[in-house]
Parts: sequence; C-alpha cells; structure tokens
Amino acid sequence: MKTYFRLLSFAQPIARFAFPYIICTVLGVIFNTLNLALLVPLLSTLFNNREGGVLIEKPENAFDIPNQLNYYAQQANLTYGPHGALQIVCGVIVLSVLLSNVFKYFSQRIMENLRIHTLLKLRKTVFDSVMSLHVGYFNNQRKGDIIAKIASDVGVVQFSVTGTLQVVFKEPLQLLAYVFMLFATSVKLTLFAILVIPVSAFLISKIVKRLKEQAALAQHYFGLMISYLDEALTGVKIIKAFNATEDIKNKFHQENIRYSDLGRKMARRQQLSSPVSEFLGVTMVAIIVLYGGSLILDNQSELTVSKFVGYIAIFSQVMRPAKALTDSFSTIHAGIAAGERVLELIDEKPEIQDAPDAIDLKEFNDSIKLENLSFSYPSRPVLKSINVTIPKGKTVALVGPSGGGKSTLMDLLPRFIDAEEGRVLIDGIDVKQIKQESLWALFGLVNQESMLFNDTIFQNIAFGSPNATMEQVEAAARVANAHEFIMDTENGYDSNIGDRGMKLSGGQKQRICIARAVLKNPPIMLLDEATSALDTESEKLVQEALNNLMKNRTSLVIAHRLSTIQSADMILVLEEGRIVEQGNHSQLIANDGLYKRLIDMQTFTEA
Repeated sequence: MKTYFRLLSFAQPIARFAFPYIICTVLGVIFNTLNLALLVPLLSTLFNNREGGVLIEKPENAFDIPNQLNYYAQQANLTYGPHGALQIVCGVIVLSVLLSNVFKYFSQRIMENLRIHTLLKLRKTVFDSVMSLHVGYFNNQRKGDIIAKIASDVGVVQFSVTGTLQVVFKEPLQLLAYVFMLFATSVKLTLFAILVIPVSAFLISKIVKRLKEQAALAQHYFGLMISYLDEALTGVKIIKAFNATEDIKNKFHQENIRYSDLGRKMARRQQLSSPVSEFLGVTMVAIIVLYGGSLILDNQSELTVSKFVGYIAIFSQVMRPAKALTDSFSTIHAGIAAGERVLELIDEKPEIQDAPDAIDLKEFNDSIKLENLSFSYPSRPVLKSINVTIPKGKTVALVGPSGGGKSTLMDLLPRFIDAEEGRVLIDGIDVKQIKQESLWALFGLVNQESMLFNDTIFQNIAFGSPNATMEQVEAAARVANAHEFIMDTENGYDSNIGDRGMKLSGGQKQRICIARAVLKNPPIMLLDEATSALDTESEKLVQEALNNLMKNRTSLVIAHRLSTIQSADMILVLEEGRIVEQGNHSQLIANDGLYKRLIDMQTFTEA
C-alpha cells in the first residue's frame, strides 16, 4: 500500500478533483439505487388489486424507504387514479435514471481529468529524474528498459491507480446503498444472504493472489523486448551486412514468446475472477429466491410479492460492485508492479551532484590542472596518478594505444565521471566545487560519433542556443565549412536530416556538429577522434573546420590519425593509464619512444 499511496501523491492537488467527484458520485449512487427501489411502488401500482388494496399508513421511520415509496404511490393512486399513478411512477423512474446518468457522466469526467493530470506529473517526474542522472549510469543500463518504464509502465500505472481509486470509492458506496435497501426491505433475508458473501471473497482472493509477481515479471520482459527492438533498428546495417537477420529475429521472437506466455497466464487469472463472481452471484440470487419464495408461499414472511420482486432486483445488483472490486484487485497488482519499476527510476540518485556550496564559474581565465588523478572501473584501473597543466589558449593532444585512458581523461574534465583520487582544477577551483551547468557551459564537445537529432539543420546547429538567429547559425556553418553543402539541400537550413542525421554523409554530419560547437562559442573544446571515421576528402574539410574551431580556444584533442595533431602545443602519450611521454611533435620524435613508434607504424600502414 505504501507504493500505491506514493503513486497517488502524483495526483496532487487531489482535493481539486476529490470534492466534486465525491458529490457527483454520492448523488449518482443515490439515484442509481432509487431506480431499483422504485420497482416496488411500480409493481404495487400495477398489482394493487391483487395485493388486497389495503390502505398503507405513512411510515414513521424516514429510512423505511420501500414503505415510504409504497405510501406515496398509493396516495397518487387515490388522487389521480391507477392510470395517473402509473404515469407519475414511470415519470419519476425516468427522471431518476436521467439524474443517475448525468451525475455518473460528470464523475467520470472528473476522474478522467485526474488520470491525465496524474499521468502528466508522473511522466514529467520520471523523465526529469532520468535526465538528471550522471552519464555513467547509462553505461550499465539497457536503454530499452528505461524507455519501457517511461512509456509502458507509466501507462499501466495511470489506468490502474486512478481507475482503482474510482472503484474503491464508488463501488463500496454503491454496495452499502444496496445493502441498506436490502435491510430496509427485509432484515431476515439480508442476514441470510450475507452468510454467502465471504465464500465468494475467499475464492476471488485465491485467483488473483500471484498476479503482482507475474505483472512485475511481465514488465521486465517487455523492457527486454524494447531493448532488442532498439538495438535491431539502430544496427540494421550491421545486422544485414553480417547476415544476422535470422539470429536477431529469433532473439526477438524468443523474448516475444516469453512475454506472451506470461501474458496468457495473467489473463487466465484475471478473466477467471469475473465468471466466478458472476456464477456465485447468480447462485446466491437463486438461493435467496428459493428461501424467500418458500417463506412467502408458506405465509411465513411479511413481504408482499411486489416487495419481494423489488428485493430480488436489488440483490441481483449487489454482485456488480462486488465484481468491480474483485476485478480492480487484479488491475491494482499490475499497477503496483509497474509503479515499483517507475519509482525505482525516480528514486535513482545521480552519483555526481553539486556540492552545497558550489559556485557559478562564468569564464575561463588561466589553466586546467590535473593533480594526481586516478580512476578505475570495477574490472580494471584506467588512470594512474595523472599530473598535467593545460594553459589557456593551448591545444593539447592525447595519443596512445587503445584502452590507455584517453576518453576517460577527457570525461573527467566536465565531470561526466568523477575521479577516485586527485583533483581537476579550472583556474585553481576544483570542478567538484563548481555547479555542473556552469561547468558544462565552459565546454564544447565534438565526438567521433556525430550525435544529431531528427530535426532541421537549423535546429541542430542551434541546439542548446534557442535564441540564435539565422545570421548566427549561418556564420557558424561557414566556420565549419558546412554552408555550401547545406545550401545544396532541398530546403537549405530548413531541411530535415532524418533520424540521427541519416540523410547526410559522415563528413557532413560531423561539420554540422562542429557548427553547433562554434555557435555555442565555449572557451574550452573537447574533440574525441572527430575525424577518425571519415574518408580522406571529408577529413580534410572537417580538419580545416576543426582548426577554425580551435583558434583562440583551449582544446583537448584525442587523435586517431597522428598527422592531424602534429601542430599541437603539447602531446601527451598515454599507455596503461600513465603519461609515458610529454612534449611537442619534434621533441617526441627526437625521444624515439612510443610516440615515434606509433608515427612509424601509421606511416608504414598508409604507405
């Protein structure tokens, strides 16, 4: 129940919906119950002569509803005659049904507004929580599982929690109204009937017992299926190139079968509760008819035929709210299971957070300094006691064998990850003492993989700069050598580039990314193998754009092709997490160390 009430907290301010809903529901229940109670005076009016035509005295007890209605029906009969009384009773029934449905409609409208309001807040909270997590969190998670929680699980929660809220308030109220009318009609028959209800409740509870466990497993399987789907769509070229289409299909289908089999098991349990409760309801009605009818036939009951028929009509409806309640139990199990997965994502706290006394750093004036920097992944150490100073305006290149720690070192600067030991200082201030958004504003990033969005070229360049004008975007594109090819597209800067920029070549995508960085105009640039995936012609254009980008900026460059960083002010050679060589190109060539060997290997390969 703790999970349920926590999920319900997303409906706040609930009072705005609760009070009008309560009023409409109570009135709807009253008129709905009255619809059935009016059968008694209707039957009394039709069969008045057959029941002896005995004058009824006005009941002193205001809660003796059946006799109250009978009294007024008889008074109408005496005043307006049988036909007039019949018209009045029928008119009252029609009016009661109309009011019952009007209030039912408004109560459903209010509950639907509550459902949408809850969904809006819950989905916003989940997405905000995910986007606040540190970058390292996503390295250990399936993207599909996160998507399933935001899309599917939140949908399950909204219908089950708010739907159950509606059932939990309305149906017990309706059940109490029916039971009250049954007691008002015949205490003896009602006490007998109540003895059968616990048997029904016991059977239903047994049916829905395992639903929560199965629902949690079903949501997990759905997340895996979405993950496989995402991987298949992202890597469709590789899948086809390696003739792995059938393997991927089988992998997805196997997960689909597991999910479907579990769905069948859950459906069997959920769908069994409805016919069982209906069968028990009909059985109970038959028992009541048998018992009550025997009493009337033997003249051992104070009930008239009209009252007995009215009693049976009301009793036959008792199982409807009871059935709705039992159905809601199966739904709430699925909702709570999905809710726990959603709350788990909301409760996930980013490992990297701003310090309480963190400051805003508006500009970069002096240098970046790494002091005794060390970092390890769970399986292995990556960086070991790194010490280096990067003066403002200088270009520093990171080179070395794969796995040496170059990308990790770059990620430590903007605090995408945190060092285990040592410090990263910007102008003498530890980055842990700088607000993250303020820190990120100092950096521009161009990766090996061009990350673009399914939008126009203009919006991709202006990403993160919402107030940018067309003139500014065009100027950034010119610096990035992108303006000419942009103007050759169908709609220029308003051309849509497709999912992840699929309508552009690799070099074009990379130049759009560079233009985006130029427009941001950060004082520090991080370039992670920005030209390694390009052909020679594209590399030349992109490298020229990068040179324009790095002018008058502090730049940290990871280079795959060493020819592109020969003009760097300082080159750091990393091997197994340590800086084994440091200097400019000429100095490192003269040292005849690892850098020289890497240059020779690459020259030989190109030759």
